[in-house]
Amino acid sequence: MVKSMGYFILVALLALAPLCLSHKIHGGGGRGGYLHPQFYDHSCPQLHQIIKSVVAQAVSRDRRMAASLLRLHFHDCFVKGCDASLLLDNGGGIVSEKGSNPNRNSVRGFEVIDAIKAAVEKACPHTVSCADILAVVARDSTVIAGGPNWEVPLGRRDSRGASLSGSNNDIPAPNNTFNTILTKFKRQGLDLIDLVALSGAHTIGNARCVSFRQRLYNQNRNGQPDFTLDQVYASKLRNQCPRSGGDQNLFFLDYVSPFSFDNSYYRNILANKGLLNSDQVLLTKNHASMQLVKQYAENMELFFDHFSKSIVKMGNISPLTGMQGEIRQNCRRINAY
Repeated sequence: MVKSMGYFILVALLALAPLCLSHKIHGGGGRGGYLHPQFYDHSCPQLHQIIKSVVAQAVSRDRRMAASLLRLHFHDCFVKGCDASLLLDNGGGIVSEKGSNPNRNSVRGFEVIDAIKAAVEKACPHTVSCADILAVVARDSTVIAGGPNWEVPLGRRDSRGASLSGSNNDIPAPNNTFNTILTKFKRQGLDLIDLVALSGAHTIGNARCVSFRQRLYNQNRNGQPDFTLDQVYASKLRNQCPRSGGDQNLFFLDYVSPFSFDNSYYRNILANKGLLNSDQVLLTKNHASMQLVKQYAENMELFFDHFSKSIVKMGNISPLTGMQGEIRQNCRRINAY
């Protein structure tokens, strides 16, 4: 009797094991399913090595690319969920998200995704979604830049449409207030810890002059600059970000270590040298976020741990699973019927 009971418990635990290793998804539109890191272990065992190799080559050619590829995952997931809608070009009734205010003249790295997709299709035809490629690329880009590693839950499928309005309205903007940014995160099922941790992606990458100009010249109603920005730092920024013109001039989001994924971003914020308004408000507009900024500035291991958990959580936003959507053969367009 004891042996039988023990056998029953063992069988029950084994049956539950796959669920413990999976990530249950909840999101808008009633979509949901299970993602798990082993999704392609049998159907495309070469997947991770292929992606890692192409990302490494791309970053070796252009050090900015790590940040650009990581950003693609963010801008995809915040619009309709993590379904690779961002990658679709105009055509066939689709209005591309690439033309939205947050993305126009800003998002980049699509050719790297194309190269990865071509290599993956050659090795494992009609198997791996573009949405999953974006998720793995975000992880590999972070690791290459010196950041944390994490297991990427997989099993997403690709959307057959895009949402220009969603891209314009749902992606947090550099000039949004703290409450607006937090509201946009909460809409996606993300919380304040996710907001502060994921903002740490700004430890690498660049921002355009147009994204922060108002902090240098006319942030306040009386026409005064933003005095939450260190004025010596602001003076240096004005040299390349004039009151008019130079909209596309690029500036490091983290001027201390712009190509290293570390916690200096938070130290910059504490020194009033967060480049974007959306960076600095993490310190000035909410006590809980201020405490997190201080903790991450002091403890990079804590930041890495929270970032890893938050980006997995973000990657679980409303994916298409099962028979929903499709596996695109070309990430820029839906499959022909």
